Amino acid sequence: MSERIVVVGASGGIGRALADAAEARGAAVFRFSRPMIDMADEATFAAAAESAGDGLSHVIVAAGLLHDGTHQPERDWRQLSAEWMLESFRVNTVIPALAAKHFLPRLRKDARSVFAALTARVGSIGDNRLGGWHSYRVSKAATNQLVRTLAVELKRKTPLAVAVALHPGTVDTGMSKPFQRNVPPEKLFTPAVSAAHLWRVMDGLLPEDSGGFRAWDGQTIPW
Repeated sequence: MSERIVVVGASGGIGRALADAAEARGAAVFRFSRPMIDMADEATFAAAAESAGDGLSHVIVAAGLLHDGTHQPERDWRQLSAEWMLESFRVNTVIPALAAKHFLPRLRKDARSVFAALTARVGSIGDNRLGGWHSYRVSKAATNQLVRTLAVELKRKTPLAVAVALHPGTVDTGMSKPFQRNVPPEKLFTPAVSAAHLWRVMDGLLPEDSGGFRAWDGQTIPW
């Protein structure tokens, strides 16, 4: 049976690269991004899941928000804004949650399947030594907890499925562009290289790995 793969956030740099890599390996890929799916209209997620159908081997959520034309990551608690924090949660946490709600029931039951949410190492509570970036850190930490909670439910409902939070590394996209100055060249990945790393990690996961938080190199990241 050929792979049937959903990528939510497929218009972004990493999402597009993940979808391209999946097509290169012969999979049927369903690409979703705005306006096809809209977090303000849950019916769009239901319609997307209906169009993808059943028997999905992978559901990958690559949506993410770190900054926009008005807001940058907070460097000081005095910069905290309820509006920006809520928007960060909407993109970084609510989109993966709605994707899970509508796509998880369509994972294949007869073989291993994967639900992967791209989060970030800065969402780790145990690894947080620099502070700052409050809204992004908190929303990604929430997504990590979401993945962990989904894994518990998947074990009961779809035992062969794996839910995983993935850190893609620092990728040369518009999201990371303002923060690349101190990144060593060998640690700044093109989207294609990051996608290759992430596929290698996903391909190596087993059902007993469900609920984990993995970096691009397969290493476990502390919660």
